[in-house]
Amino acid sequence: MLKKFGTLLRKRILLVLFLSFAVGILVTVVGNKTIEYTSTDQFCASCHVHPHVFTSWKLSTHYDNKGGIQVHCVDCHLPPKGQGYLLEKTKLGLWDAYQFLTKDSSAFNWEAKRTVEQAPHFTFKASCVKCHANLFPLTLKKEGQDAHLYYSQNEATLECTNCHLNVGHYDPNAKHASNSDFGKGSGANKIVYTEATKVEKFANFTEKIPGSTISFNMITIPGGKFKIGSPETEPYRRPDEGPVKEVEISQFYMAEVEVTWNEFLVFYSQTAREGRTSDVKSNPAAGEVDAISGPTPPYGQPDQNWGLGNRPAITMRYATAETYCKWLSKITGKKYRLPTETEWEYACRAGTQTPYFFPGDPKKYSKDRIMNKIFGADTTNIDRYAIYSGNSMAKTQKPDAVKPNPFGLKNMLGNVAEFCADWYSPDAYSDLSDGIKDPKGPESGTEKVIRGGSFKSDPTEVRCAARDYTQDQAWMKTDPQIPKSIWWYSDCNMVGFRVVCELDETTGK
Repeated sequence: MLKKFGTLLRKRILLVLFLSFAVGILVTVVGNKTIEYTSTDQFCASCHVHPHVFTSWKLSTHYDNKGGIQVHCVDCHLPPKGQGYLLEKTKLGLWDAYQFLTKDSSAFNWEAKRTVEQAPHFTFKASCVKCHANLFPLTLKKEGQDAHLYYSQNEATLECTNCHLNVGHYDPNAKHASNSDFGKGSGANKIVYTEATKVEKFANFTEKIPGSTISFNMITIPGGKFKIGSPETEPYRRPDEGPVKEVEISQFYMAEVEVTWNEFLVFYSQTAREGRTSDVKSNPAAGEVDAISGPTPPYGQPDQNWGLGNRPAITMRYATAETYCKWLSKITGKKYRLPTETEWEYACRAGTQTPYFFPGDPKKYSKDRIMNKIFGADTTNIDRYAIYSGNSMAKTQKPDAVKPNPFGLKNMLGNVAEFCADWYSPDAYSDLSDGIKDPKGPESGTEKVIRGGSFKSDPTEVRCAARDYTQDQAWMKTDPQIPKSIWWYSDCNMVGFRVVCELDETTGK
């Protein structure tokens, strides 16, 4: 009896083992087939329906190249097998399914996803290195060797996509090389104005740039006293915004808007080191400022292909902005410069002492506030006066997109952050004496003050008192040139500048 029971038990165990083995084989086969199928380009295309995905891939060097090698979606957008492939595939699949079922793909800002900042969220450096194991092939040009040498020395802080952003999805407007054609055809060399505007009294005026067709508005900023910084009770206040001190400011002029590409390209065409026309007869202004050396050609497209014209000029370094002011002073006979930090905040506040120069509560605007995430924030008012992360579409906008502050200045908050003349110090206000007149900030430092926030900023970062500073090394880390440009930032597209003009005998004093 026991023997019979034992035989029956063994048969059942063998049957269970056989069935388990068969099920295991079936699951493995089906699982592998599922993984293979969901890793095909065709399957990816069933969810990823955004406009550029397949067309731009087939136009790229990852699809059409001399070697006939095709790089597929998962080769870039998942890590190599054995390096977290299945985990990332599962996470990405669940996220894609959620997005596909709950979101409207036509409402996405796909252009904003194709940026250097966003690329590391969708691509894997390990996948790039798996295929491109040799960074110094025999066919690599000198410029490429320099760039790859720099990468190998700074691999921990750099991504392959910093330089090769569009290698997998072709962008006809992208340029990753020295841009000697930048600014050509802009009309900057056309001459209408032969002399600058004469100013006889302290009043708003339109400055004419000699040797061009370009002009810009200067606004009178009356002198007075105000309290710089923010009180400790202000929402989202940071320690470097205090202590609050009373400061007296002399009257001056400030540009109505940030320096536009129209204005900057006149400077560039008249002073740039390459392609400059020094024929005084055809362009007298260029001959007059020949002693001022301007920027070398940029690397890539400084305007990010967002457009030139009246959009604010961006990606230039602090020294470039200073040189622009020297050039503008020489060509107009006036004293143009960058504003001090106290002048900037005084002009921004325009007589107000609230977080913004318009009615608004930072807590009700912030995207990080739970209630705002659940119910949404009413940003109607801030949208009228500032270009920030909530309404910018991830790029700069033209000045007429917003209303001016009480002094008549536009984009003091948002659009692009603005250089100030001061060195940055977190305790700069501690060194100010109450009642001090026209302070100029610390005598030395390593970074310069920038103010106003930008199109990337949260509403809490575009408050009148919010302070920030340049990050000169970080903003140059992906410049592949040796030596790096002294004129153009490679990793900063959210800083520009605004000029002020001193009051003297040439400006109505």
